[in-house]
Amino acid sequence: MEALLEPVFVFKLNPSFTSKNPYTVHFPNLPKIPSKPLVVATCCAGTPSPSPLLPQDSDQNPLQLSPDRTRDRRKVARIAWEKLVRWSRSWRSKAKTDVLERTKKVVVLGGGSFGTAMAAHVANRKAQMEVSMLVRDPAVCRSINENHFNYKYFPEHKLPENVTATSDAKTALLGADYCLHAVPVQFSTSFLEGIAEHVDPGLPFISLSKGLELNTLRMMSQIIPQALKNPRQPFIALSGPSFALELMNKLPTAMVVASKDKKLAHAVQQLLSCSHLRISTSRDVTGVEIAGALKNVLAIAAGIVEGMNLGNNSMAALVAQGCSEIRWLATKMGGKPATITGLSGTGDIMLTCFVNLSRNKRVGVRLGSGEKLEDILSSMNQVAEGVSTAGAVIALAQKYNVKMPVLTAVARIMDSELTPKKAVLELMSLPQVEEV
Repeated sequence: MEALLEPVFVFKLNPSFTSKNPYTVHFPNLPKIPSKPLVVATCCAGTPSPSPLLPQDSDQNPLQLSPDRTRDRRKVARIAWEKLVRWSRSWRSKAKTDVLERTKKVVVLGGGSFGTAMAAHVANRKAQMEVSMLVRDPAVCRSINENHFNYKYFPEHKLPENVTATSDAKTALLGADYCLHAVPVQFSTSFLEGIAEHVDPGLPFISLSKGLELNTLRMMSQIIPQALKNPRQPFIALSGPSFALELMNKLPTAMVVASKDKKLAHAVQQLLSCSHLRISTSRDVTGVEIAGALKNVLAIAAGIVEGMNLGNNSMAALVAQGCSEIRWLATKMGGKPATITGLSGTGDIMLTCFVNLSRNKRVGVRLGSGEKLEDILSSMNQVAEGVSTAGAVIALAQKYNVKMPVLTAVARIMDSELTPKKAVLELMSLPQVEEV
């Protein structure tokens, strides 16, 4: 009873620093001090009286914002959004060019899923534009020309009328303003050498291929000019989180184009960007290419974890470690760390490692479930670039003196020199060091 009879002090936040609904906090059993206003708060002795400013309902959340503060918060958000929209419209009006108007023809090298999706996307940008696909499969060629379907990869998606296909390189390349290169990395050198005589030396090559050439460790920015015997062949790398199926369905997507030629990067940005495809630009070609290549290897590792049912904790730890390894190598090769946290790095890594549409992840899942690599590859009708790129990882790690345990483990599994179970045990037994 004595504790109940002792004075209770009420702490009230100064209304000038809060809304009309200040919080009240009671401090029992404190020595009595005179009531005296403070700069921020006031204290008064005695039994607290009900405040008309406070809700008396004990069930109401005291941290709930008052109507006035809710209106203020909404006003701030609305003003910020309106400023963003005004800036966006102003920027778009200034950035408009006549790139799309001037482009008469685009050639797409390769008739795979992503090449087909990009051919359809570009064709939809302008009905008068000629989009010519250079494909080697006569059946795919007939399917596109006669029925406007790529029966092998998109049997249910009709292609625009201005998409045609041919097996003749000279016909496909004649008069092209841009070239989209969608041939798998491991076959690119021989393919390009075979068509080099028909390639205009000023034709910009937009590379859609992600990976490293196994024997030479070359990136596409090195393969294309060397195979065409033209060191000045204009080059752009297109990368980022993008599944071909979602592009075909015109779902919102964001990608990045990287080129050392800033004007060329902006031109390709204008050519490709539309209401459902955002295109950012970068001058970090190395960072974009390395991230795009190595994320396929990391996706195989993520698939192995899923196939072995190792849980979400291990999946998160593995992908985080893999991201660090990609960043270490990319920066040693001259790439920028910021690139690895962008669309072509973290963005593409998240999509490829966590979504089952990824071919590379599916390979890993089946490996983790106990299937043999040769059986997996023989059952696939598309190329999983991570399988061949994994072999280049060890050589790159040694060349640039970078420790890459996760990606090296994938390479060892691909070579049948390590089982997934043994790899997990070895990785978990590595020295526990400071995170970098």
